[in-house]
Amino acid sequence: MADLDALRLRFARALEAARAPGGGPDPAPYADDLLARWQEPQRHYHTVSHLTAVLDHVDTLAEYAADPDLVRLAAWFHDAVYLPERSENEERSARLAERALPEAGVPDTGTAEVARLVRLTVTHDPADDDHDGQVLCDADLAILAAPPSGYAAYAAAVREEYHFVPNDAFRAGRAAVLRQLLELPRLFRTPYGQRRWEATARYNLAGELEMLST
Repeated sequence: MADLDALRLRFARALEAARAPGGGPDPAPYADDLLARWQEPQRHYHTVSHLTAVLDHVDTLAEYAADPDLVRLAAWFHDAVYLPERSENEERSARLAERALPEAGVPDTGTAEVARLVRLTVTHDPADDDHDGQVLCDADLAILAAPPSGYAAYAAAVREEYHFVPNDAFRAGRAAVLRQLLELPRLFRTPYGQRRWEATARYNLAGELEMLST
């Protein structure tokens, strides 16, 4: 079970670091709104546990980021709007950040960077010089390199989120996603991700694809 108080503190620290001089309003209502979103009933993988894991991975990769606290805020917002049957979740999540962060005291430049990073999670394809984007995308995809039981739980949770899709259609769509990932020259862009996660993630993806194809 996620420690919600610890998450509220993590949000407050990232927000305080990203704010303009003079600060802003109490971070707690913003954290509570985001946590309520991450606990919506339609979520089975994109939950508070996923948020916590992404934040933990951002901490692991923080040395590679230009502004780790903006990456942390982007992690909070990156799936804040999530309806499995909709295709514009990332865009709506980015717009939520664009509304909330200025009100919370984040300068326009910081808000724009967070929204850009959230939109980047559509493709997980950051530029070679986009260090913040590389950290967020690697943190978001790190689940692909989970041990076998963790990867199986992840795949099952994704299937549960798409419970309304018939089996044949889901298998075809999921297989297409896996092939697209496997065709990327690199799944991970940070040195740590390439060293620690790349090979295991490719093994997991290939195994799931083989299972879907039988």
